[in-house]
Amino acid sequence: MAGKGIQPTASSSRKKPKGGGKPQAGRGGNPSATGLRQQVIPEAVANRMARRIAVATGIPTLMGMGVFVASYLLVSRGLMDIAPGATLAASGGCFLLGLLGLSYGVLSASWEPQAGSVLGGEQIGVNVGRLKDSIRALRQRRDN
Repeated sequence: MAGKGIQPTASSSRKKPKGGGKPQAGRGGNPSATGLRQQVIPEAVANRMARRIAVATGIPTLMGMGVFVASYLLVSRGLMDIAPGATLAASGGCFLLGLLGLSYGVLSASWEPQAGSVLGGEQIGVNVGRLKDSIRALRQRRDN
């Protein structure tokens, strides 16, 4: 999962295009404005993110599917009369919770060598700040 993606390269390994055009696409092309490439997410961090995403999206998604099964069983056996809209709303709420869990899984993972706490609540503020700084830097680079 981790370790793949854009790797930093030495500037001497890039081939410059003839005639002052744009850099060539491929291995040495498309450098950023500063001449350096983005680094990949460290493997330990990617594994933490994957675990948290699996839990934070998996449980609500299973709950959303379980709502359909439970509703069917209750209605088909005559135990309860459940409106289809109620089933749809309950399962939709579970799927929405799973969607929020995706963001939580990414933003709660520690980028430090230590894993951090089990839930990672203390990392959300740090990672949101990093995200804002990154967006701000992209906007400045685009405007220049």
